[in-house]
Parts: sequence; C-alpha cells; structure tokens
Amino acid sequence: MAKGKRKVPDINSSSTADIAFLLLIFFLITTSMDTDRGLARRLPPPPEQDQKKDDSDKVKERNVMTVFLNMNDQLMANGEYVNVDQLRDMAKEFIANPYNDETKPEKHAKDIPFFGTMQVTEKHVVSLRCDRGSSYKAYLAVQNELVAAYNELRDELAQEKWGMNYAALDEDQQKAIRDIYPQKISEAEPKKYGDKK
Repeated sequence: MAKGKRKVPDINSSSTADIAFLLLIFFLITTSMDTDRGLARRLPPPPEQDQKKDDSDKVKERNVMTVFLNMNDQLMANGEYVNVDQLRDMAKEFIANPYNDETKPEKHAKDIPFFGTMQVTEKHVVSLRCDRGSSYKAYLAVQNELVAAYNELRDELAQEKWGMNYAALDEDQQKAIRDIYPQKISEAEPKKYGDKK
C-alpha cells in the first residue's frame, strides 16, 4: 500500500462573526457598567387602615418651605423670587432655624445619642414643585442645592462634634446627625401651570 498524502483541512476561524463574538465577550468581561441611580428620598409610611385623621397630623404652615420652579426656570422660595445660588443658604436657615424664629419650623426637645437633649426641627418639610415646562438642567440645579443644604448642615455638625466630615463618621454617629437634620424633601408631580410665550 502506497503512502498517500493526507490532506490537512484548512482552519479558517477568523470569520467576522467569531471575531465580533470574541470582542463582545472581552468588553463584557473587562468593563463595568454604571447602574441607574435615582434621587435618594425616604417616603413616609402608608397610613394604617384604622388610623383616625386629626388636626395634629396636619403640617403647620411655618414648617413648610415651598420651592417652585416655573416654566421659565425662575425660582420662587416661600413666595419670593430667588436665584439658585441663594437657595442653599435659605434652605439651611429654614432647616436649622438657629434663632428659633416663629416663621420657621417649630423646635422641640429630643434625646439624641452622643448629643443628649437637643432642640430639633424634625417636623419641617421642603416642598418642591416644578412646572412641566421647566428645564431638566434647572430642576437638577434646584435639587442639588436642596440636598447640599442638608449635606452642609450635617458636615458642619460632624466637624463641630467630632472634627470629621459626616461621610467619615460611623453608622451610629451618622444616624444621630440624621436624627437632628432628617432630609425631608417632598416633590409634587410636575404640572403645567402656563404656556411658554
């Protein structure tokens, strides 16, 4: 039997589909994808079925800071037009009510771990309403200023008590500061209040 030449099959694994698949796998393995993040808000618990409604549950007017962004991206806080860069200081003054002003949130004594008995304004609410015509950029700027007001108050208190920023504190210390400055931003569903001209 004569030895014949054996034919070696051609190996052609460089097809476009194979390369595309390998690249896809490579990118899926080596990249991290950002997850969508929303705005951190704590919703109030739903009312119980047998809970009676009484006037003590109503929020007093002095405890509410109304913030409204109109269709022209003009900002109004507590009935007066303000610039976005004024909002943070206004919100801080409202939330903390350092001089126990009767037009700002009422204070009451509360026992706080690490701090003892403190006068807090935990019944305050920052109520944000936006016109549907307002821009998303303006809306985010307002949101950022309101959240920054809480962050600054918390950082200032953490620095005063422990000489550290709020983010550097342990969980119990952070909770104590949140008890003094709970973030209470209430957002109404955007409505169309007028037409742009």
